[in-house]
Amino acid sequence: MPDIRNLSAEEARAAVPALSAVLADCVAGGASVGFMHPYGPEDAEFYWRDVAGAVAGGGSLLLVAELEGRIVGTVQVGAAQMPNQPHRGDLKKLLVHRSARGRGLARLLMEAAEREAAARGKTLLVLDTATGSDAEAIYPRLGWQRVGVIPDYALWPQGGFCDTTLFYKRLA
Repeated sequence: MPDIRNLSAEEARAAVPALSAVLADCVAGGASVGFMHPYGPEDAEFYWRDVAGAVAGGGSLLLVAELEGRIVGTVQVGAAQMPNQPHRGDLKKLLVHRSARGRGLARLLMEAAEREAAARGKTLLVLDTATGSDAEAIYPRLGWQRVGVIPDYALWPQGGFCDTTLFYKRLA
C-alpha cells in the first residue's frame, strides 16, 4: 500500500536525491514539466533544493508517494499568493516514476494535495498541463474543470512546441 506524506522542510531537503530521480525519469519519459532533455538526477537537484526552500518558507507544500519506503511520486501546491488571492493555490509537478505507474498514485497524490490545500484555507486550485499528454486525461476524472488551451506554451523535453491545457477545481 502506498504511503502519501506531506514533507517538512527538513524531510524535503533529505529527499532531494529521490525526488531528483523521479523528475529525471519523468523528463526522460517525455513529460513537459519545464526541463529539456538530456536531464539527469544531478541536474534536478538544483530544482528540488529550491522547492525545499519554498517549503521551509511556507510558500509550497510538497507531497510524496512512497512504495516500500522509496519515493516514487510527488506533487506540489504553491500556497503563497498575492494579497488578493489568499484563497488560491497552484498545483504543480504531479510526477510519478514510470516504474510505479498504473497503481493509482497520481489520484492519491491529487486527493492528498487537495486535502492539504483545503486545510490551509485554499478554496480554489489551478494547474496547467501539456495538451495531449497522459497527464491531461487524469484531471477531469478527478473533478477538475477544463478552462482552455494555450498554443505553443512550452517545449517538449526533446524539442518542438507544446500546447498547455488549463484546469481549475473548487475545494469548498
